[in-house]
Amino acid sequence: MPELFLLLDKQGDRAVILVSACLLGNNCKYNGGNNYTKEIAKLERDIILPVCPEELGGLLTPRLPAQFDRADGEALLDGRCKVWDTNGNDVTHNFLSGAVKALAMAQRRGVHTAILKERSPSCGVSSVYITERGTAPVVGMGVTAALLKKNGIKVLSDEKLQQWLPLIERDL
Repeated sequence: MPELFLLLDKQGDRAVILVSACLLGNNCKYNGGNNYTKEIAKLERDIILPVCPEELGGLLTPRLPAQFDRADGEALLDGRCKVWDTNGNDVTHNFLSGAVKALAMAQRRGVHTAILKERSPSCGVSSVYITERGTAPVVGMGVTAALLKKNGIKVLSDEKLQQWLPLIERDL
């Protein structure tokens, strides 16, 4: 299996990995809960940068669930769609602002890799919910995942642990 990412920066120091904060047990999920993942949480704390883009964008926890209206995060970055909460409030600015802040944090810390929560409108790596497509997730990226990827940061899904976690553990 080819290397998925670099754990060493150019100076030979260990690189920092951006991680969706909910995966580490932070209660920042839209409903006030988390998506704690033991295998991710056991990574050494000094290499983890926990981030909740939705909170960074000014949304409170708990908050109403939100979905893209007709496309995904890549389209949102191009201005071709919006994100709405279940009460019909346009929260596009919050999602975009949170993504920009997450990227800035990642760039300041020299992040090359992000582990993100699948299906989130912020963090989804390969699937998200789109209102006009019904209740099943569809192929697409969250806005933060899309912005990180667009800026050269590898984005990994929390749902593909078996594929990439052994590589991280080996290099620690």
